[in-house]
Amino acid sequence: MFPTDAVVVGDFDLEVWVADEPGERQQGLRGVTRLPADIDGMLFTFADPVSVSFVMEDTTIPLDLWFFDEDGALIGSEEMTPCSTEPCPRYPAPGPIAWALETPAGSFEFRPGDLLVTSP
Repeated sequence: MFPTDAVVVGDFDLEVWVADEPGERQQGLRGVTRLPADIDGMLFTFADPVSVSFVMEDTTIPLDLWFFDEDGALIGSEEMTPCSTEPCPRYPAPGPIAWALETPAGSFEFRPGDLLVTSP
């Protein structure tokens, strides 16, 4: 489905699907009813910091959304609920971000300033 990668956020080691191409970021977790047992979430990566919004259209599982700046520091988060009818709420980043991480709601308790470390 998506490429995978091991990342660290704060004290947590995670295995994530990676969405680093425009089509992959557009698809995200739409239509996914549950993540495989060995996948902790989806990491959206951007070559340059961007100001973006996320939407839960056709996404069936509640998610936590974590925003990381270009230094990898956690700068914000949102709790997102599934949406099946338009218009769906938008969840904007609090500023330019280099990464966003979606995890199943309530799975992790990251703290502001926690660092995201990706594989080289």
